[in-house]
Amino acid sequence: MTQPFISIIIPVRDEAKRLPLTLVDIDRYLAGAGYSAEVIVVNDGSTDATPGIVERFAQLMPNLRTIGDKNNHGKGWAVRQGMLSGRGHLRLFMDADNAVSLDHLEQALPYFKNGADIVIGSRTVPGAKLDPPQPIWKRALGKAGNLVIQATVAPGIWDTQCGFKVFTGEAAERIFGLAKLDGWGFDAEIIALARAAELKLKEFPVHWIGDPRSTVHGPDYLSTFTDVLLTKWRLSRRRYNI
Repeated sequence: MTQPFISIIIPVRDEAKRLPLTLVDIDRYLAGAGYSAEVIVVNDGSTDATPGIVERFAQLMPNLRTIGDKNNHGKGWAVRQGMLSGRGHLRLFMDADNAVSLDHLEQALPYFKNGADIVIGSRTVPGAKLDPPQPIWKRALGKAGNLVIQATVAPGIWDTQCGFKVFTGEAAERIFGLAKLDGWGFDAEIIALARAAELKLKEFPVHWIGDPRSTVHGPDYLSTFTDVLLTKWRLSRRRYNI
């Protein structure tokens, strides 16, 4: 079987309302992209109509397949399953709400030609745009969380949590083969692992479109802080086989 140029991984849990438009937009982009792709929707214990919607879209998108589990494990688990089951030369994960659309891939690709192993979208580097700006409480928690992340596992990376990250196939298999976190802190963990493995990582600005139906809530920020500290402890104790 021919290796696709890119695998696009979308972790989902109860995304029946937001996923259809995202899949339509992805199909539109890929139709004019000029390279081969596979789309992998990872179901993380959805209890709504999400699985049925994906099955119907698969009849219209032959490059779409779904994997996952009927039980909920966490976004980190879902992304890891998708990245390790992908076959693409490049592997991207993006969010089901399409907050950062697939069109941004055009901005990321040139970095790989210059030797990057991982290219991540950022909402904070110069040129980024948030539409609309996040609520004050989210910005405050985000800044506090970033200070912790900067001080512990990912110095120099100002937005570890943006849901648009592209890896070479080799980098994806190496990093996600080591990753342990199933929850929201997985983004910081994979960046920390990439740094520890001395992989070349680049950030680029994105146009982030917010959705008031966000599934990220206050307790998730606390969970992320805990995960970051756990990652720091594991790195210091050499619990990753890097």
